[in-house]
Amino acid sequence: MTELELKEIEDRCKNATKGPWKSMIEGRDHTSGDSFIMTGGEDIYISNPLFDNNQDFIANAKQDIPKLIAEIKRLKMKTE
Repeated sequence: MTELELKEIEDRCKNATKGPWKSMIEGRDHTSGDSFIMTGGEDIYISNPLFDNNQDFIANAKQDIPKLIAEIKRLKMKTE
């Protein structure tokens, strides 16, 4: 991965709604309403019940990507 690619990923993450984000699946996390991703701003609503695993992935990306970027940078510093 190039420094430019890493920077583009980091910028997309920083420009997204502030986290943490949390996946809220109807029937799993609450009993009525819609499935949605709870964010620090406007929630993201999901209308496809077959989307649950993808929704969990998207919601956790807001927390996971910054950790991955930090680890990549740490590892690159060790090899330089």
